[in-house]
Amino acid sequence: MSSSKKIPSRVQAGTTESTLVRWLLTGLALAFMALFLLLPLAAVFTEALRNGWGAYLEALKDPDAWAAVRLTLLTAAVAVPLNLVFGIAAAWCIAKYEFKGKAFLTTLVDLPFSVSPVVAGLIYVLVFGAQGWLGPWLQEHDIRIVFAVPGIILATVFVTFPFIARELIPLMQAQGNDEEQAAIVLGASGWQTFWYVTLPNIKWGLIYGVILCNARAMGEFGAVSVVSGHIRGQTNTMPLHVEILYNEYQSVAAFAVASLLALLALVTLAIKSAVEWRHERELKNGAELSPERPAAATH
Repeated sequence: MSSSKKIPSRVQAGTTESTLVRWLLTGLALAFMALFLLLPLAAVFTEALRNGWGAYLEALKDPDAWAAVRLTLLTAAVAVPLNLVFGIAAAWCIAKYEFKGKAFLTTLVDLPFSVSPVVAGLIYVLVFGAQGWLGPWLQEHDIRIVFAVPGIILATVFVTFPFIARELIPLMQAQGNDEEQAAIVLGASGWQTFWYVTLPNIKWGLIYGVILCNARAMGEFGAVSVVSGHIRGQTNTMPLHVEILYNEYQSVAAFAVASLLALLALVTLAIKSAVEWRHERELKNGAELSPERPAAATH
């Protein structure tokens, strides 16, 4: 008689919970997702199309709506590359070197996570506003930061800064410095070491951080709301434009613009899932090939 027949199936599956408990937890998780994710998403598109496709498309043709879309894309197009450079530099410095003040630098990287976006916006108003520290000098030289596009970009860069750095720091720390040191010993320059050794090792974490950073940049509301001035057609991003339309009781137009944000979020989610699938596939292929390498080397 085989002893495996006496072992409960849940133990063989690596879990001690009964089937009822597992089904209950799964159902609870699915109910939570349906209530807080799928239902609001369905409500956005339902309200946007409540008066038909004609009203939906008419709301999207509004010049102010297109100005908000352009500003949102412009802000993300500037903020994400800046944070890409800053994030890689910060992660490289923290993960690869030991120096005094390293813990303080790590704290600064995490600062946007702990500071309210509204407070971050107020800080920029305090520094660059008309009555701020640099306000008189900026006015004297006709430079506008607050209530203009530069202020929106600066506020977005601040609130999205940790996403890329925080994805790369633990990854680089886990990888260590051995491969970079070996490349330098073999005569590689600093740029060659980064391009051919470091970057391939961090590419999936980097892509994942960029996706998260871009999603937050397009959906940021609090900090941008403070520094934008809500100038219609000029300094309103898509989240701000949705708020204005909803406050003016233009619910169909508000949900129409919100549906664009939802579509961007779905596209971001699809890209994120594709990246994770590619990463897992690459890891699986590497695990399957690794046992064959010693055998191949003996031939």
